[in-house]
This record gives sequence, C-alpha cells and structure tokens, in this order.
Amino acid sequence: MDCPFCHPENLDPIHEGELFITFRDKFPVSEGHTLIIPRRHCASFQDLTQEEKQELMVAIDRTVADLAYRHQPAAFNVGWNDGAQAGQTVFHFHAHVIPRYEGDVEDPRGGVRWVLPDRARYWRTDTP
Repeated sequence: MDCPFCHPENLDPIHEGELFITFRDKFPVSEGHTLIIPRRHCASFQDLTQEEKQELMVAIDRTVADLAYRHQPAAFNVGWNDGAQAGQTVFHFHAHVIPRYEGDVEDPRGGVRWVLPDRARYWRTDTP
C-alpha cells in the first residue's frame, strides 16, 4: 500500500494529537486550506472509532479557531469526500477545513450542494 498520508514525516504537521494529525493541504483551494487525518490508516469516516470521531471534532474546532485567528476568513466549509463516487481520491480518511473569503466566488449560496451542480440551486434566482 502506497498511502501518502501513512508517512507523517512527509506531512509537515501543524498539530499532532493522540489520534489525528493536522497539516496544510498541498493543493489548497483557499489560503489556509487544512487537512485532518487519523494516525492509523482507514479509508472512510465509517471506519473511525467513536474515540477517533470525538477527537476529529476537537481537531476541527481547534483548526477553525486557528484559521480564524491567522487568516480572518468570512466563513468555512468543513467536510470530507467519503468514497470514490463522492470524489475521494486518497483513500485514507481526511477532513478538509477550507476557509472562505468575501468575494472568493460570485455567489456562495448552496456551499457543498455544488458537488452535484445540476441540483445545487434549489432557490429561484428571480425571487428577492
């Protein structure tokens, strides 16, 4: 198995918890884009133990607070791609914390709904 996340010495960690490691995404979509991975190899959120899921929430909270302090974004997208059909390309579970900045897209409404663009816009554009 050649998992890029199973070699933490190559990741330049920002924070290391007992069960998770946090580091900046090597291909960021915004300034501060951060990944959170479990130390042990598992592909899916469903493979995480309850203890890991609890520490993941703590790591997300810590990461959001750190990014808010360092970068002052307007908002965040937080989530993960769970499985190939959801867009996962590295099959070691990883959560994305993506800072969002005023004006980074023309209309941010719908957020993660845009993973299926033809179904994302549930509101009418001609309604105030």
